[in-house]
Amino acid sequence: MADSHRSLSGLTHLDSEGRVRMVDVGDKAVTTRTATAEGVFRTRPDVVTMVAGDALGKADVLATARLAGIGAAKKTSELIPLCHQIPLDSVKVHFDLDDESGEILVRATAKTTGRTGVEMEALTAVSVAGLTLHDMVKAVDPLATMDGVRLAAKSGGKRGDWRREDHGTEPSGGIDDDDEGARPNSGPAALEVGRTGVVVVSSTAAARGDRTDTTGPAIEAWLRERGFSPVEVHVVADADVATAVTEHVRRSPAVLLTTGGTGVAPDDRTPEATAPHLTLELPGVAEAMRARGLAATPTAAMSRGLAGFAGRTLVANLPGSSGGVSDGLAVLDELLEHLLDVHAHGGGH
Repeated sequence: MADSHRSLSGLTHLDSEGRVRMVDVGDKAVTTRTATAEGVFRTRPDVVTMVAGDALGKADVLATARLAGIGAAKKTSELIPLCHQIPLDSVKVHFDLDDESGEILVRATAKTTGRTGVEMEALTAVSVAGLTLHDMVKAVDPLATMDGVRLAAKSGGKRGDWRREDHGTEPSGGIDDDDEGARPNSGPAALEVGRTGVVVVSSTAAARGDRTDTTGPAIEAWLRERGFSPVEVHVVADADVATAVTEHVRRSPAVLLTTGGTGVAPDDRTPEATAPHLTLELPGVAEAMRARGLAATPTAAMSRGLAGFAGRTLVANLPGSSGGVSDGLAVLDELLEHLLDVHAHGGGH
């Protein structure tokens, strides 16, 4: 137990015995502190146009979301148990609408003159503003999502100014103004923001619980070994694969891999669910996966799986068999990092 306490000693909301506590900030200096948080609300381009034109038939969507965010920031200490009650000098909530991508960037800046920071107030404002946007548009787009809520910048306090683009993802202990001496994490640098993976398993039998899926966990382990986190695995019935792919493409993970539904049976519709989302097809990658499978079994030629980019997301359809998944991952193993890097940043081969 003592080793466990030592491992938790850098967490500011735990005492030396590992018990939850509220940090005492009474001896800290009173300074002006600000924090900016951001998140992305993803919907359809036509819905963003409707929001901009106040055409949803409800109250002013953006004004309502802005008021909700400001009000939520003022109630942060009531919502999050260990946050301090602090006087807010100001809370500003701003929206940037992109009717081409179907995204609304939600940004909130909170300011206080006090002894502790306002990161949580800014994050709470963004979160509730995004939830309010969802509430306002759910009648026309129930698949809308609010993603990537995160701290963007802060100033004031003993650690001074901090900006995400200058530091990537800060190691633990690096930005918390309630910190009582915790040291930055000495381990490996944190993963690149947004380097997330999703696995959609298309299998009616597995979705019903009639059999245990093994392909999803295998792909999840493969992604995690290559530094993707978090990785979500969703097992859906074949009839629901189109909805699942659409939802996850809108969330813009770095990688979206599907398994199953690539054959010639009437309910094998994963390629059809994928095709409408591809903005850049990679037929050579799909052919390489089929060719690798053909070395072991002639039925690999029946796979109709696709590969390509849906916006910034690399999408690949893998077969539903463990052997097909192994073959597909072996091909991607040689190409994955290069594909992601060249597509995101350009450059030669």
